[in-house]
Amino acid sequence: MDSWVIAMMLGASLVLGAAALIAFLWGIKNGQFDDETKMMNQVLYDDEDELNDAANQQRKREELRKKEYKPE
Repeated sequence: MDSWVIAMMLGASLVLGAAALIAFLWGIKNGQFDDETKMMNQVLYDDEDELNDAANQQRKREELRKKEYKPE
């Protein structure tokens, strides 16, 4: 391998690493990772029965929308 290929690969990896670091720091600054309880609540309350209840509620909402909107 030529030295210019190694230099180009090193430069590209530094640019991509710097972009990833900037994106990570931007996420921290904007509070992207501040919600500590959200993931735990999803794990604790996400079982099959609750998912079925949510699906049934969604179906009921769609049925009510269809009943309310009847073009004549």
